[in-house]
Amino acid sequence: MVMLMCSSKKIWSNGTLTYTLTGLVVLFVFLLVGDFTWALRERSAGMIARIMLKKFGASDFLNGLIVVSIPTVIGLFLGPIISYKSDRHRGRWGRRIPFLALTTPIAVAGLAGMAFSPLIGQWLGEHFFGREHAILLSIAVFWILFEFGAIAANSIFSALINDVVPQELLGRFYGLFRIVSLAAGIIFNYWFLGKCETHYTMLFLGVGIIYGIGFTLLCLKVREGEYPDPPMPEDGRKGILGAAASYFRESFGHRYYVLVFIFLMVAGFVFMPVNIYCVFYAKQLNVTMDSYGKFIAYSYVISFALSYTLGVLADKFHPLRCGLVIMCIYAATSFLSGFCITDELTFATAVILHCVISGSYFTLTASLPLRLYPKSRFAQFSSAGGILVALGNMSIVPLVGKFFDWYGYDYRWLFYFGGIFAVATVLLGLWLYRYFRQYGGVSNYTAPTV
Repeated sequence: MVMLMCSSKKIWSNGTLTYTLTGLVVLFVFLLVGDFTWALRERSAGMIARIMLKKFGASDFLNGLIVVSIPTVIGLFLGPIISYKSDRHRGRWGRRIPFLALTTPIAVAGLAGMAFSPLIGQWLGEHFFGREHAILLSIAVFWILFEFGAIAANSIFSALINDVVPQELLGRFYGLFRIVSLAAGIIFNYWFLGKCETHYTMLFLGVGIIYGIGFTLLCLKVREGEYPDPPMPEDGRKGILGAAASYFRESFGHRYYVLVFIFLMVAGFVFMPVNIYCVFYAKQLNVTMDSYGKFIAYSYVISFALSYTLGVLADKFHPLRCGLVIMCIYAATSFLSGFCITDELTFATAVILHCVISGSYFTLTASLPLRLYPKSRFAQFSSAGGILVALGNMSIVPLVGKFFDWYGYDYRWLFYFGGIFAVATVLLGLWLYRYFRQYGGVSNYTAPTV
């Protein structure tokens, strides 16, 4: 992937794809449409679902189990299958777009079901179950259906970006990605979060419509290039057994990639406690959902202003190094936040700091897997890392919830847990960086062969 000069115009390339500035802008526009759709779903659907579950009597443990752990288990199996098939698929529409097109209607159906799940639960409660249990069951079923489509799409979306965006622009692209994502977060948190408890039907329907339109446009307008023939399993076996053997041998057979997976898994723990359970801390401090949403929206405005610059820094200094620096900052502020929160003002300060610093980490490291994994098998390695992340998340989230159910709801521990995980991430990152330098480092990195 190089930037060429042709007729005094810059030409960017990725594999067989080449772009002029105009073509690059068009590509970015439609990918960013997809990102806005994805970000709106990511920043709204989970929050609405958690508030709905709490409204209808779910414990913190059950909340984490339904919203995070069960979908994570599904992702353990679905992500690797979709990724492996996508890496090796060759068709008229490319190797990524067909999978996005097939999974979009499933996610939309799940969101539509979530909109009406209390009504469906009430009907079931009158005929089969108790009302409360029936509503919780209805929410869980449609949430899992939605996550089924979203998990499959998530396995493919980053791989599509890796296939079509020139590598030298990945950091800047993810900076723009972050800006669009934050815009979606600002819109939802400032104007709609306070309405989640009463207007969840319209909110889920709105998110579903936008999701369907956005990903349909992306599938129709983004074009993939040509790919070399897919590799055959080394032992010559075909079918499910050969694919499974090849997948696990290639993905987990090299200790460097296993270390990358573990690093990303622990890094994923860092922000999870606050992101999942902080809404309940707000309620404990008598902070209204409207105010809480505005705190998050204010943090997104700050992050919005920082995003493109952070993308440039990631391109210049490498996302691994940038990520370790920002993780050190988060560890310090997280411990301090847990110690200092006493009222709405200190809570607001802690939430804004959490959102800005964690957002900076995600912006700086968004392109990290794309910079470390083999390009030809990116979706496969991404899903393999996702297996460890999923195993970790489905354990950590309910365990944090159970910690509060057992030992009392001292939600300051959300920030202490984040600080502890941040320190562990930095230590693992320094170990990973030593291996990273052995494979060429910032200037000459070559992904190890498998």
